[in-house]
Amino acid sequence: MFRRIQHMLIKEFIEALRDPRMKAILLVTPILQMLIFGYAVSTDVRHVATAIVDLDNSTASREVAARFEHSGYFDVVARLADESQLRTLLDHGSTQAVLHFHKGFDTDLRAGKTTGFQVIVDGTDSNTASIILSYCQRIVQAYSQERFQERLVRVLGAHDKPARVELETRAWFNENLESRLFYIPGVICLLVLVVTTMLTSMAVVREREIGTMEQVLASPIKPGEFILGKTLPFAVFGFLDVILVSVVAVFWFEVPIRGNPLILLASAGLYLLNTLAIGLFISTVSRTQQQAMVTTFLFIFPAVLLSGFVFPILNMPLEVQWATYLNPMRYFVIISRGIFLKGVGFDILWPQMAALLALGSAILLLTIHRFKKTLA
Repeated sequence: MFRRIQHMLIKEFIEALRDPRMKAILLVTPILQMLIFGYAVSTDVRHVATAIVDLDNSTASREVAARFEHSGYFDVVARLADESQLRTLLDHGSTQAVLHFHKGFDTDLRAGKTTGFQVIVDGTDSNTASIILSYCQRIVQAYSQERFQERLVRVLGAHDKPARVELETRAWFNENLESRLFYIPGVICLLVLVVTTMLTSMAVVREREIGTMEQVLASPIKPGEFILGKTLPFAVFGFLDVILVSVVAVFWFEVPIRGNPLILLASAGLYLLNTLAIGLFISTVSRTQQQAMVTTFLFIFPAVLLSGFVFPILNMPLEVQWATYLNPMRYFVIISRGIFLKGVGFDILWPQMAALLALGSAILLLTIHRFKKTLA
């Protein structure tokens, strides 16, 4: 048995490493994808292109506009004398936000009246618009609070100011709430899923297309041995990919790894058991490599969307939440973020690891059962 598996392993390693393009796909492409995804997956909003329409042109309106400009979030790209050009700027995407101050803004403030100004935001991207509006609310709230305190000091005197309650907030695990730290551990899960599933999904199909399946049929190798021989080489490459992209995440993007890296590798092994088994199962039900590739993509997209990598699972309908329990990526996303950001260990992550082991074993047994030494 071991000798038969050994021969399969040698054959698979030679087949994978003799082609320079395959070596690049296995070892170089994940690093490049990690660099691309690492910069792309960020919901932080910076340098919002902003136009200002200041019809009041007063000290107060200029002060508020200056607070926006110096906040680090807003870049003033245009100052308009009237509203006639607003629609054109927004239609062309030249600005994402417009600050519109009406006449009498400063006069109302000095008179102690409640006043306001308009913020117009491009709402085509609802997530970005929501973040921009939250920035605006914080800036205006801080300015309003300062004006209120100044007025109290003038009315009551410096020694008679009323007491106030201040909220002190602190975020654990991601102190600056950087979205990149949240997404990059999930990117590791995504890259491993795509690379290993895609390659293994074409493993058995390739044997049929190049005509070597007849040799497998003529050999005494058993279905389980054949599947293991096909799986183990890609498992080795999968571990290498996990290590490579994790190194890029830690040393290039400065994502902290607060937990035990050995637990991450052990969990990655359980995750690879699932992705490789799924890829091989797709390979056993496909007739051509094109069919295998299309089927793999049909699996990958729902797996990513239902993993919690991008969208919170708790926001999904209850029926969909139950379906996510059959998704291996769901568990590895939790493990990856827990080890990188929270620094938790086996005592916390064992339910996810057990789920990966159970799912992977079931899929692998189903794949072995599905595989038959026949060309039919």
